[in-house]
Amino acid sequence: MHLNINEANKIFRKSIIKGFFEPSLVNLDFKKSPVKHPAIGDDGLMQSDLLHVFFDLETGSDYPDGDEWFIVELLFPHDVKLPDSLIGTDYFTTLSVEEGKTYWHHRELIRYKYGKTKKLVDALEFLESKYKELHGLLEPLQKDLK
Repeated sequence: MHLNINEANKIFRKSIIKGFFEPSLVNLDFKKSPVKHPAIGDDGLMQSDLLHVFFDLETGSDYPDGDEWFIVELLFPHDVKLPDSLIGTDYFTTLSVEEGKTYWHHRELIRYKYGKTKKLVDALEFLESKYKELHGLLEPLQKDLK
């Protein structure tokens, strides 16, 4: 059986995520998220109900270097209005869910390999710092959530 690049990259990405990123995040006090992502079938992880981490295996898996990176999706699964200061590509954009509801998400490219050099720990540290940064921005909204 011969895999095309798209299938091979998805398998490789999934093994890196399941074998390194998810266990490493669990060691950083993340736990399985009860939230289902509207577009990503796999379970996510969270430290609190404010922000959930999902791994997008699909986007860019057809690229020749698709085995060196993936997209992480940080999901704020609350249908509330965010302050304008938190809206935009550096922070959060809308994500439509069912029945006119809107969640907020931030997508970040995580590069964990440069040619033959793996940078897994650097990529994990970047992901953790991005999570902390965005989580900190959302904390003032916590009191307004149901």
